[in-house]
Amino acid sequence: MSKFLIGVIAGVAATVVLSILMVVKGAMGVMPELDVIKMLSGMMGGVAALGWMGHFMIGIIYGLVFALIQGKLPGGAVIGGIILGIAGWLMMMVAVMPMMGVGFFGAGLGLGMMAPVATLMLHVIFGAVLGGVYKMLSHCG
Repeated sequence: MSKFLIGVIAGVAATVVLSILMVVKGAMGVMPELDVIKMLSGMMGGVAALGWMGHFMIGIIYGLVFALIQGKLPGGAVIGGIILGIAGWLMMMVAVMPMMGVGFFGAGLGLGMMAPVATLMLHVIFGAVLGGVYKMLSHCG
């Protein structure tokens, strides 16, 4: 299996895990202001389905990027995935959140440090799953 196909599969797997955590967070009523799917949908001027499609496309892109750079990251696949997840989180905090209209580090959400800390934890989990699945699949063939 090519490293790019492995990256796509790992990206989708990590996005599924992240999505489950996001849905559980929402069902528990935790930080309802932090609804990434609603924010993505709003940016694209459409319904929630567009937000979910964008969310999964971002996960696939992460997987492809990871396939390109995973050998250059320190600490093996899982640590490398976490590093990529943290880099993506930082980009989200300083570029994507302001584009969504909620300011740097989601300050406009009125959640204080909860928004950046919660999203950082989610990105670390995403990165760990991304790296772990990539490592598992790349050793299967």
